[in-house]
Amino acid sequence: MPLSDKQLGPAAAKTLHFATVLGAVVLIYNVESAPAGLNLSPEVLTAIFLGKIRRWSAPEIHAINKGAHLPDQEIVVVHRSDGSGTTYALTDYLSKVSQEWRSAMGSGTAVNWPVGVGAERNEGVADTVQKTPNSIGYVEFIYALQHELNFAAVRNAAGDYVKADLDSVTAAGKSAGTGGGDFRVSITNAPGKHVYPISTFTWLLVPAEIREPVKKAAVRELLRWMLTAGQKQSSSLGYAPLPANVASRQLQCLSSLD
Repeated sequence: MPLSDKQLGPAAAKTLHFATVLGAVVLIYNVESAPAGLNLSPEVLTAIFLGKIRRWSAPEIHAINKGAHLPDQEIVVVHRSDGSGTTYALTDYLSKVSQEWRSAMGSGTAVNWPVGVGAERNEGVADTVQKTPNSIGYVEFIYALQHELNFAAVRNAAGDYVKADLDSVTAAGKSAGTGGGDFRVSITNAPGKHVYPISTFTWLLVPAEIREPVKKAAVRELLRWMLTAGQKQSSSLGYAPLPANVASRQLQCLSSLD
């Protein structure tokens, strides 16, 4: 997650955020007879995490998964028990799509979950979901890819159900635009048809003032490589490369390093 001026404290004016690659948060599940591409709408997802939809047989879930034979079983929600950027990205998204969630829970690296069981890190959530019938949880996209986990398609702002992949995550990044030099931007629920809605940048925090000339030159060169040739390595590592407009704008901002 990006850090606010309040979180950075006295260092706020002297710290730059550089977006490096794009990632996403996906919803994994362990439900017998559920389709490999289970559909989840913002309304259903919010209601599940608020504890308002409690069974997989709920009509709201069936309505968006025509023909699926979902069991009449209690939904077990699995969430992070430790603070994490993954939780921040999910709760930031829920806060955008649901006024009720925003008012009751808000967004952050940790929230007071109204239902469910907690587990630490991606590994803990994934392991708990895999061992718990009728469960649903959330993990980082790359973790789901590496461990071949089923994850849901989520209805985006354009009304399309989209599963996370490198293209749909990069598409979300295009909403960041090219104006301004502050890249502390949220791209959850971004506009566009082929956009996965729970996408996010990852950032490097870099001091704006680097007194040692050799160190300053080295940091600039590293950032320049990351924003150009280094982007070509993103996909093979399971991360989405930056859209060209975002990378180009950040290259211009390298001059901000004193």
